[in-house]
Amino acid sequence: MIADLQKKLIKFNDERAWQQFHSPKNLAIGISVEANELLEIFTWLSELESNNLTPKQIERLEEEVGDITIQLLNFCHSISLDPIECAERKLEINRKKYPIDKSFGSSKKYDEF
Repeated sequence: MIADLQKKLIKFNDERAWQQFHSPKNLAIGISVEANELLEIFTWLSELESNNLTPKQIERLEEEVGDITIQLLNFCHSISLDPIECAERKLEINRKKYPIDKSFGSSKKYDEF
């Protein structure tokens, strides 16, 4: 599924000659910008409101998640990383940092156990 989306993105970018702008630096900045646009949706919402978004807020949320995903996949393509492999490796690292017996029900960071 991810590979299919990456192929579509490559074609989309190639059709527009956008690869020239897709340096790792520019794409990393783009990821941050889009992530901040995601945060903007939640600005000033209470915890309750953030769990009960309006249809318009959900539509904006979907667009920003799409933008973040596109930027991340473009970034990974630009430096030949497989995002799924990266996530799987990080999950294994986190499994070791956050053993269940120490982290269960806790929001503490691993170095605070």
